[in-house]
Amino acid sequence: MLHHGLEAPQRAGSNHVFTFDIAHWRAWAPGLASVQDWQRWSAAPEVAADGEGAPDVSFLPAMQRRRLSRLARMAFHVAWPLAEGYDRLPFIFVSRHGETPRTFELLTELARGEPLSPTHFSLSVHNAVIGLWSILRGQTCEMAALAAEGDGLEHGLLEACALLAEGAPAVLLVVAEEQPPQAYGQWVNDVPFPYALGLLITPGQRCQLSLGHAPATAPAALPHALSLLQALAGAHPHLHHCWKHRAWNWQLTH
Repeated sequence: MLHHGLEAPQRAGSNHVFTFDIAHWRAWAPGLASVQDWQRWSAAPEVAADGEGAPDVSFLPAMQRRRLSRLARMAFHVAWPLAEGYDRLPFIFVSRHGETPRTFELLTELARGEPLSPTHFSLSVHNAVIGLWSILRGQTCEMAALAAEGDGLEHGLLEACALLAEGAPAVLLVVAEEQPPQAYGQWVNDVPFPYALGLLITPGQRCQLSLGHAPATAPAALPHALSLLQALAGAHPHLHHCWKHRAWNWQLTH
């Protein structure tokens, strides 16, 4: 795993600058599970992962596994090992589209006049993953579920930095996206394949994220989380992410 780096926000010219470490990271997509898999992908990211398959969550009892959607399974798969050894670990879950497949299934059942499952409905909300995490790990510390358009990764990182500045020894940040149903295809085109990225964020100086202002530009070729994953797996030190008028600059020390 890579070792990277929050202090309170600083000013650098017109930019806000945040420093931190990425103590460990884990990622999953269909056919991409190990660090070596992601290193190969980072060299040829135009090759999309196969959309089928689900991650291993055998560390959970069967009764609990059955409640999890694939999005939740992806999040738990990358997050669970990162949380080992922490009694209280704040958890930030980021997903632009959340449980869209489950919601679409509910809407389809409603259109057919079929009764809705209260359990499926309760697990379709955007904070379902952190609710399940709190229950299954017995955690009652700070948790948040964010949906922040194309730069949700960076907004989640800012939330993590704020928690570090308040004294948290570490923060677990997970970004996950499921491919939406085909009916949403003309509106949702920013999920090339299902994926989840887990980051254990700790205080330090080895990573830096700055926020500046930029002219509106076209979206990047990869979602921001996958771009960061490419940099982590391929040891690239610099990233430049733009979303609308926000310019995010990353500097990573491996």
